[in-house]
Amino acid sequence: MVDAIVSPLLEQLISISYEEAKQQVRLVVGVGKQVKKLTSNLRAIQAVLNDAEQRQVKEESVRLWLDQLKEASYDIDDVLDEWITARLKLQIEDVDENALVHKKPVCSFLLSPCIGFKQVVLRRDIAQKIIEINENLDDIAKQKDVFNFNVIRGSTEKSERIHSTALINVSDVRGRDEEKNILKRKLLCESNEERNAVQIISLVGMGGIGKTTLAQFAYNDKDVIENFDKRIWVCVSDPFDEFRIVKAIIEGLEGSLPNLVELNSLLECIHKSIKEKKFFLILDDVWTDDYGKWEPFHNCLMNGHCGSRILVTTRKETVARMMESTDVISIKELSEHECWSLFKRFAFSGRSPTECEQLEEIGRKIVGKCKGLPLAAKTIGSLLRFKKTREEWQIILNSEMWQLEEFERGLLAPLLLSYNDLPSAIKQCFLYCAVFPKDYNLDKDELVKLWMAQGYIEQKGNIEMEMTGEWYFDFLATRSFFQEFDEEEEGTVRCKMHDIVHDFAQYLTRKEFAVIEIDGDEKPLLLTNTCEEKLRHLMLVLGFWAKFPFSIFDAKKLRSLILFYSSDDQVAASPVLPGLFDQLTCLRALKMGDWWHVDQTIEIPKGVENLIHLRYLKLSIVEELPETCCELLNLQTLDCLYLKRLPQGIGKLINLRHLIFDPGNLAYMPNGIERLTSLRTLSEFAVARVGGKYSSKSCNLEGLRPLNHLRGFLQISGLGNVTDADEAKNAHLEKKKNLVDLILIFNEREESDDEEASEEMNEEKEAKHEAVCEALRPPPDIKSLQIMVFKGRTPSNWIGSLNKLKMLTLNSFVKCEIMPHLGKLPSLEILSISNMRSVKRVGDEFLGMEISDHIHIHGTSSSSSVIAFPKLQKLELTGMDELEEWDFGNDDITIMPQIKSLYITYCKKLKLLPELLLRSTTLESLTIFGVPIVQESFKRRTEKDWSNISHIPNIKIQNIVFRSN
Repeated sequence: MVDAIVSPLLEQLISISYEEAKQQVRLVVGVGKQVKKLTSNLRAIQAVLNDAEQRQVKEESVRLWLDQLKEASYDIDDVLDEWITARLKLQIEDVDENALVHKKPVCSFLLSPCIGFKQVVLRRDIAQKIIEINENLDDIAKQKDVFNFNVIRGSTEKSERIHSTALINVSDVRGRDEEKNILKRKLLCESNEERNAVQIISLVGMGGIGKTTLAQFAYNDKDVIENFDKRIWVCVSDPFDEFRIVKAIIEGLEGSLPNLVELNSLLECIHKSIKEKKFFLILDDVWTDDYGKWEPFHNCLMNGHCGSRILVTTRKETVARMMESTDVISIKELSEHECWSLFKRFAFSGRSPTECEQLEEIGRKIVGKCKGLPLAAKTIGSLLRFKKTREEWQIILNSEMWQLEEFERGLLAPLLLSYNDLPSAIKQCFLYCAVFPKDYNLDKDELVKLWMAQGYIEQKGNIEMEMTGEWYFDFLATRSFFQEFDEEEEGTVRCKMHDIVHDFAQYLTRKEFAVIEIDGDEKPLLLTNTCEEKLRHLMLVLGFWAKFPFSIFDAKKLRSLILFYSSDDQVAASPVLPGLFDQLTCLRALKMGDWWHVDQTIEIPKGVENLIHLRYLKLSIVEELPETCCELLNLQTLDCLYLKRLPQGIGKLINLRHLIFDPGNLAYMPNGIERLTSLRTLSEFAVARVGGKYSSKSCNLEGLRPLNHLRGFLQISGLGNVTDADEAKNAHLEKKKNLVDLILIFNEREESDDEEASEEMNEEKEAKHEAVCEALRPPPDIKSLQIMVFKGRTPSNWIGSLNKLKMLTLNSFVKCEIMPHLGKLPSLEILSISNMRSVKRVGDEFLGMEISDHIHIHGTSSSSSVIAFPKLQKLELTGMDELEEWDFGNDDITIMPQIKSLYITYCKKLKLLPELLLRSTTLESLTIFGVPIVQESFKRRTEKDWSNISHIPNIKIQNIVFRSN
């Protein structure tokens, strides 16, 4: 890991020296030589780091030497960052706005007449720090010679190639057929229930043996799912946190949490909820054998219905006895055959039969060293998957690591071998995960942003840092450092770490990383035993009655602080902030949030500008940021969900890449937003009314023009305030090639002075909306588009050219009288049209094609190969007040051949639904509500009406559910 810190430092030193030489201005006297000396020492140390990192596991003296080097490297990093930040601040302060946008070279951090006394003092302070660090590094460099390190080349594997590999699904259970059958039988069998209504089954075995995987198999088994009314999964881990466990059970039972704080009240909630219910509760990774902690849960859970089951996984047989288990299943090592089968699945993936045959002999010897442990076989197999030659496999087989037993039995060697094989930058990324607790849901996007904040990811050429971070994540995933992947519809990827892998990360970072949970007034043991001077990254979880441990402020070199309050009193955070801003000035990442209830917010006090190194700031309970936040010049991510106003000086944050907040709360974008040309994420761009109360300090829509790196989602609101089409055209929306999800809202964020004019749907406003919408042509690869509160008569023609559009929402097109022509959209899967109140008829115009199109293409009108809405699966029509007729008269066109869901609501004048759609054999769901004429026809249950829809599996008419058969 130390090499991953040293290498970027060397690059920074070289870069700084080059910039100063290029500008031909002398550094503070003597510092130039010190920088050269610093660079020389680091290069000499870097050459032996690979040998040192491998030897540290067995040699305590080497480990201590590396700790010294790491501390010195952190100090160098802080000073260089301070130096670069000071130069950046001068650049921003000493140029006018035009020069700032073009980033012209200005007076640097040098002795120069344009720099005042304050800057000179600051430079001398930095110069003195560099001299002191060099003296320390001199001693460290001399000590390395005592160890006689060898120069060993590190992993030459390029991380850039990993994006082409696929994630392996590690949730499959290999082998364990006997255990699976026994467990399933005990879960489903009801022959022994006369003793207890609720049976407790324990899986007991050492770490990495596969207990959790076996429990996951049971939890997701089809027969098991059908046998129970409720299934709940809780990771208990150590310590046994009663409040967290009870809340997890309630959430699993009810889907939400009650507003209760007493443990007894929460247990009573469970007691009532499980009455007459047959539940299946899994308590994974239980460590405590203190019956006093388990007894309240036991008494509460025994209220479940006869046949309920509690499945416990634990490494300790005493836990199984303490919990009064009715059955204990001991999980033994995998057989040689099962272990080989699991290993092959990973190690031989993508290889030819010939390669597999050549590697089988040596592979079986390696499997023998895994001692039947599934985690060991999976981890070492994932490593060897990327080793191409027999020689590389032989090196792994002969490694001395297999003789190490300091860690969990049999697991240190495969984990260390995989870890040592990682590129140095990715080692840091893996180890950073130790700042999260066990069973934590790691969010891929957030994790990448935190890695960036720590400087683990560098900008190289045209490759986005975020993209590199995603590659690093996938690299770790393919080597089985992550598991249990969950990808949501919007693209969010979450995963977890196996508890043994998490233990391994903490084993390697035991002095630098800590996760501390505090429930009462007492200082937790972990905090008492933590050396604040060495601590760099901390997650602090405060329970309902916990008080903030102000001793944390002694950890003055802390680089990450992730703070969670379980209390619903957000104001409790307010006294913490001044001390935090004053004492923890080395922070690179600060996250405060995820309260249970958010009904009040806090103000940010003075002093936040002291956090000059800060790159990541997430504050969930803040509505307004002070202007001093604009002094955080290194900030990359600013995430404030409830933000209602941006500071006026936000244009100073030229390194900002992600500006995240809940869309809909901002009234305007401040002047200067256009300077944030590094932005990749912007939740919303709000346009203020010209002449309104925000007009003098707001940026118009043209401010979007320079922000061409935006990607993902963007909402543009206040489009009713745009003055003309030129302003919209100059936003250059089409050039934002990486946007995939776009919302355009033609509202007016402020009320007009002339109320009558603001309500009148006059022709001038209609024409302006149409012209502005036409000028806002989105990038061609957009996949999701929503247009709202549009007062024109016809939407823009460019909609029909969006060939990759999958989802389209048109809401409140109140003046539109003819349905837009959408049938030619080749990729459209979901279409929602609502509050289009002037449309009276839906016909062939909706299909967007005439029979003449078909004749032109095919030379005949008899073929039915022309398809309208070829991929549409879901159609929603709602709030169509004037809609009376809906019919497609053209029999030569195939319409919606993949339709699965029709959702028709609040169309009070609609007489009939098109039989062509109702008879579609692909239709799986039909919902009709607030459509009285149509509902009445189905209510009469005439043979004709029901024959059209009887094949549809799920029908809901005015809250009455019908199912086929």
